[in-house]
Amino acid sequence: MLAPAAVAQPNAPLRLDRDRFTVIGYPSDEQLMRSLLGAAVERDSFPWLPRPRARVVIAVAPDERRFREWIGPAAPEWGAAIAFPAQRTIIMQGRAAGSDAGDPRVVLRHELAHLALEEVLGDLPPRWFHEGYASVAAGEWGREEVLATSVALLLRGMPTLDSLNATFDGSAPRADAAYALAHRAVAELAALDPERGLTLFVGYWLETRSMEVAIRRAFGVTQAQFEERWRQRTRRQYGALAIVADLSLAAALLMTIVVPLYLARRRRDRRRLEVMRAADAAAERAARESALAALLGEEEGARGAPGARGAQGADEPGASTP
Repeated sequence: MLAPAAVAQPNAPLRLDRDRFTVIGYPSDEQLMRSLLGAAVERDSFPWLPRPRARVVIAVAPDERRFREWIGPAAPEWGAAIAFPAQRTIIMQGRAAGSDAGDPRVVLRHELAHLALEEVLGDLPPRWFHEGYASVAAGEWGREEVLATSVALLLRGMPTLDSLNATFDGSAPRADAAYALAHRAVAELAALDPERGLTLFVGYWLETRSMEVAIRRAFGVTQAQFEERWRQRTRRQYGALAIVADLSLAAALLMTIVVPLYLARRRRDRRRLEVMRAADAAAERAARESALAALLGEEEGARGAPGARGAQGADEPGASTP
């Protein structure tokens, strides 16, 4: 993140110096401070830019309260670090930072890239280019993942590059999308020259102090043509993914509604079937009992008939025969 406002240097009790870097902080963060210092020294060059020469101070805040005190009220609540180009200073959270603060070495690399870009081009780059370049230089390729599930990309469409400048200090979700789009814009611009990337472009920009002229000279296209290419390619690649993600979310939501209703209906149908089977069994049992009763009634009637008794009496002893 890039901050325009000034900041007072914190009076820290521990200081580490190496090459052009000074790291200050508290003893509780000494291990982190040494790790950050080593990472800064080992990777002290940035793509397409001359090697930086200016000294840099890296202040590690021991807790959230002092981090907020040092960076001032202008920074957003979700920020994990901030660079102050005018003072060549970076303030970042220490070991007490939450998991959402990210890898501190990657965060530091991002902020150092801001300072390296400002050392070469000064105030020429707009905010979207500053953030996009710092993200690319830090290797934050995972940022584009947020575009795959961006509902805003579907509802509002692709923004313009200039409109991104106002969204970096907004809410965390909007800022994440802005960082991702800026990252993709700078990566797309560098891809126009696979061999030299932004090397010629940076030189022309510094010479002419015009991004439009630098893009024309370095890549043979206008700034408007590049922006249209960026918008179309991003919409083509991530708009479809966002639709799929949105449909997947809708399908999951539908399943949470439909499955319980389906199971409830199956239970209801099962109980209804059991009642019907019981009713059928009762009807069959009643019919069977009725048939037996009727059969028994016929047998009783046959035994009590007059013809049947006379025939029986003719065979009795003493009865006369014709």
